[in-house]
Amino acid sequence: MNIDHKYRQFLPESRRVVVKIGTRVIAQRTGRPDPVRLNSLVAQIATLRRRGIEVVVVTSGAVGAGMEALGIRERPTVVSDLQMCAAVGQARLMTAYTKLFMAHKIRIGQVLLTHDDFDHRVRNANARRTLEHLLRAGVVPIINENDVVADEELKAEFSFGDNDFLAALVVKLIRADLLVILSTVDGVLRMDGARRRRLPCIDKIGPEVYRLVNPGASALSKGGMDSKLRSAQIAARAGCSVVIGNGRRNNTLTDILAGKDVGTLIPGTSL
Repeated sequence: MNIDHKYRQFLPESRRVVVKIGTRVIAQRTGRPDPVRLNSLVAQIATLRRRGIEVVVVTSGAVGAGMEALGIRERPTVVSDLQMCAAVGQARLMTAYTKLFMAHKIRIGQVLLTHDDFDHRVRNANARRTLEHLLRAGVVPIINENDVVADEELKAEFSFGDNDFLAALVVKLIRADLLVILSTVDGVLRMDGARRRRLPCIDKIGPEVYRLVNPGASALSKGGMDSKLRSAQIAARAGCSVVIGNGRRNNTLTDILAGKDVGTLIPGTSL
């Protein structure tokens, strides 16, 4: 049995999953939420729910959606402009999610978080309690960074990185079994001559792994593979397995939970 299959065989046993959806996964080039891609992801989450799996969504895309609504082409650099875009875009994003989940008779709840909510003991406990109550009630929490008040996170180096870091913190908060980070590439890629090949499994994230990737961000997002690996490392150290996969590929989410060879798996340290 190869090391990849050894770990993937446990993925179908996951009962609590955090799904992080990147900006470029669900946004058209203008920043407007892509209804076709969103519909596919929501349908996959509904399938997991029917299997009794609890799902928490950490979504990006609010700033991009707001940029499109306000006719702004380049990602703003002034914090107040970013906050304005986030406020407008978050409403659009939640409207899209609500309509699509309602088609599957699934209720959703909006949860907006900042660094302070994890660093402050009382806020941390309140956030955990709210998420647990939502899950017990059969509600799918839709989490995003509260950009309207998180001025430092929008511009500083310790930002959530297109919500990759936020997803890792949520994993620790609710003790999730699996974190799925959906991007626009098939996983962690390495150069093999002139071709880029997917790494099926990374049993340990070290300096050599970071040298394989080039941190970067699009005009709409602020993430990159480096951000995803650092977040995966945090989650894995907490005992949660992580799969980085292509959210624009059909059935990526359900295939991962079926234990198929999709994306790059980083096993939790407890495995």
